[in-house]
Amino acid sequence: MRKPDLSPARWRKSSLSGQGSCVEVAFTDDTVAVRDTKNRDGGTLTFHRDNWTAFIGGIKNGHFNGI
Repeated sequence: MRKPDLSPARWRKSSLSGQGSCVEVAFTDDTVAVRDTKNRDGGTLTFHRDNWTAFIGGIKNGHFNGI
């Protein structure tokens, strides 16, 4: 799999993030990228936008409660 170009990405952190462990998310064409706010150069996870949408839907529907 080819590494996506994240240079145009606009990173954002949740407004609910406090001083603890937080992540930042960026959306590009068909990719969603996630990185650690405290270690931005430590690596990035990337997901296809459809997979990310399904993941967020699962969270909202409680599919991961109790894990």
